[in-house]
Amino acid sequence: MDNTKLKRLQKASYRVFGKNKHSAVKLCLWTRRSIKTGEKDFCYKQKFYKHECGVTAHRCIQMTPVFTKCNLRCSHCWRDHQYFSSEEHDWDSAEEIFNESIKAQIALLTGLGGVEHSASHLAEARLPNQVAISLDGEPFCYPHLDELIGLYRKNNFSVFLVTNGTFPEKIKNLKNLPTNFYLSLTSNTKEMFIKTQHPLTPDLWEKVLESLKIFSTLKTTRVIRVTCVKDINMNSPEKYAELISLAQPDYIECKAWMCIGGSAKRLSYEKMPSHEEVKEFAKKIVSHLEGYIIKDEKANSRVVLLAKD
Repeated sequence: MDNTKLKRLQKASYRVFGKNKHSAVKLCLWTRRSIKTGEKDFCYKQKFYKHECGVTAHRCIQMTPVFTKCNLRCSHCWRDHQYFSSEEHDWDSAEEIFNESIKAQIALLTGLGGVEHSASHLAEARLPNQVAISLDGEPFCYPHLDELIGLYRKNNFSVFLVTNGTFPEKIKNLKNLPTNFYLSLTSNTKEMFIKTQHPLTPDLWEKVLESLKIFSTLKTTRVIRVTCVKDINMNSPEKYAELISLAQPDYIECKAWMCIGGSAKRLSYEKMPSHEEVKEFAKKIVSHLEGYIIKDEKANSRVVLLAKD
């Protein structure tokens, strides 16, 4: 990671840490809003899952142990693909990433003290107890992910992990499961997958299918995330239902693609669906699923939650 790219990331409010510079923390929009409003405004994860794992937006670290690598180049991904590299490099230890991610979060919180905020929520935010391993890259590209999850869990963190599903063997062999395990399902056929997610090797769709089957066996809260992009992947809801049935998740999130970050250079603003369009598509998916209902929604995040009835 050269200095030019590092400076660009810092300007985008990333805090890159570790001696090998492959991990980063970025304050989530909802973390800032929760602190500023005294928890009157918070993210959909808190709305949907607080009763299960106690997640609160202001105490959450949004991070990645590997923003340098991903085996997909999804058109809808808000990340900037220029930071991904196929070059091999040394890896920081899980213990280093655990400790440094907390320090990085606290350092980023410093700037919130100079604007209107809830003092008690800012104080609580400096004692994080939730981590979302979802900021950038594919987490399973980091070779010590299992150990990292274990360290967060051992220190009483709830852990939300988001994967693209292309590492079925690593998913199967996890000894330390996250609190909420997300698998992104953004295509309903191999053709759509190739056209919109641009896999770097030809066997990745088959790996996603394998991961969906493994998902059904995991003893944790399992979530399928469907990122909805208008006129691109919001079709054939019955095919999504068929794939989701393989995984038998506890929850399904249908969420609008948002025209932000790197994706705004790849897709036009018109491809961003409204909340009502997402809700209508979620209804179509659930109509093809047995045993699921629409349970909740958060309009300002354009997300609808489906759950087992």
